[in-house]
Amino acid sequence: MIELKDIHKAFNAGRENEFHALKGIDLHLPAQRVTAFRGPSGSGKTTLLSIIGCLSRPTSGRVRLGDRDISGLPERFLTDIRRQTFGFIFQQFNLIRGLSAQENVMLPAYPLGGHWRTLHERAERLLGDLRLSHRRAAAVEHLSGGEQQRVAIARALINDPQIIIADEPTANLDSALALEFMAILERLHGIGKTVILTSHDPLVVDSAIVHQVIDMRDGCIVPPLPGGDG
Repeated sequence: MIELKDIHKAFNAGRENEFHALKGIDLHLPAQRVTAFRGPSGSGKTTLLSIIGCLSRPTSGRVRLGDRDISGLPERFLTDIRRQTFGFIFQQFNLIRGLSAQENVMLPAYPLGGHWRTLHERAERLLGDLRLSHRRAAAVEHLSGGEQQRVAIARALINDPQIIIADEPTANLDSALALEFMAILERLHGIGKTVILTSHDPLVVDSAIVHQVIDMRDGCIVPPLPGGDG
């Protein structure tokens, strides 16, 4: 599904403060599985997630999505792939204050066109699936943390993406809400979605929902210990 070959990512290249966030990542991520990247701050996991999701480009190396090498595509093509293939759940949710829950959910679909009524109904259905129908007209700043996260999940699903990407999705949630989020991930996997996330939360990485945990440190993948399941 997703293949990374010798991925490097450098920031401030050629300057005194040059920093290598990724150092030769080779990785294959199969479809319809839940994969978690685990590692301390600065390990490179968020940078790697941004490259997988076409939010940034590697300094060198190749990225394949399905049978297509997307490494050298112009930005406009990467933008189309990003909109149609990926749904993003950010740690801070990144919802737009002053807009309702339903309006936030609909936003990523506008660039793809389509009939407004169909989009409106799809957003309503997603909010209903996540038990938020009664809050669809509420401004997002008036929602609880758990409600905001469910709005973010609905927004990630509005374009029916193949792949869901989540960066530290439980970092701002208590244990009960974190478990609720994992139950939602299980449902997404159940309908055939591929889920790729970063986390150092044991409730996430030790969950039976997660098929594969990949450890990272200092911009590299840490090989699993003999007999381990990483």
